[in-house]
Amino acid sequence: MPLPKKLISRKEEITADFLNLIEKYFDDLINNRADKMFHTKHFAELLFIHPIHLTNTIKLTTGKSPCEFLENRILSEAQRLLKDTDLPIKEIGYKFLYNDPTNFTKFFKNMSGVTPLQYRRNNQLKVA
Repeated sequence: MPLPKKLISRKEEITADFLNLIEKYFDDLINNRADKMFHTKHFAELLFIHPIHLTNTIKLTTGKSPCEFLENRILSEAQRLLKDTDLPIKEIGYKFLYNDPTNFTKFFKNMSGVTPLQYRRNNQLKVA
């Protein structure tokens, strides 16, 4: 009996598993079930691989680092919350486990070029 062909390569499997873990992690963040900010090393631990191997694999398959995925996702989720909710900015920062609102503001401004308040003012839906 012949062995089945491998459907995906190991690097594609790692990438898919990493992306699934990011989805689960952000679901936990948004629903206040996460208790610590995850970094590349935490995802690598969950995948039972070395953080450098995870970083190299993700960069090879996607062209982006794991940190870029995390930062871009935090930014897009924060933008969505700023635009679609009335949550105070510090509460949005707390959702992403920024204990100091100024650190969240610095992160947001560095990533988007505007402060969270400026973003909210420019993008919140206007109710007529």
